[in-house]
Amino acid sequence: MKNLLSEIRDCNICASQLPMGPRPIFAVHPKSKIVIIGQAPGAVVHRTGIPWDDKSGENLRKWMGITSEVFYEPKKIALIPMGFCYPGRNKSGDKPPIKECAIKWHSSLLEYIDTPDLILLVGKYAQDYYLRKKAKKNLTETVRNFNDYLPNFFVLPHPSPRNNIWQAKNPWFSEEVLPKLKQRINQVLQE
Repeated sequence: MKNLLSEIRDCNICASQLPMGPRPIFAVHPKSKIVIIGQAPGAVVHRTGIPWDDKSGENLRKWMGITSEVFYEPKKIALIPMGFCYPGRNKSGDKPPIKECAIKWHSSLLEYIDTPDLILLVGKYAQDYYLRKKAKKNLTETVRNFNDYLPNFFVLPHPSPRNNIWQAKNPWFSEEVLPKLKQRINQVLQE
């Protein structure tokens, strides 16, 4: 498995598409109980090299009801983005994750993990890739119907502060979804 992790860390398949160059950022362990599949590192995470080391990560940890210490313990939580490197910016924010990463690396990484108890699909890119035709017509409907994907997947919007407007328009998310998320995370981590 060390070879696979080294290959991913040395990957430069998309180097020509990356304005800040390749820097694959992820964290996995064969005993990870929870796998978080997000979008792609942002500029801050690209600089620090620490997954979810930004406001989005703070929000996600708050949603999950866990500390940074738990979040960054790979035996408990694996952090795998759809795109392993920062894709750069476009007019409305960061560019989408580069698709080649998930296609090339995800199945091998998930085989490396002994059978995670839960996979969080954070954001539309992860949901579309893993749920395929089971995803609803849009992210809001997919998240609203989160129970349809349990016990294997828990679907969430991206925790970016940019999504505060979405959260304000959808109060059911904090009232119904987040309590279930915290309960399920606690249950998995206690097993």
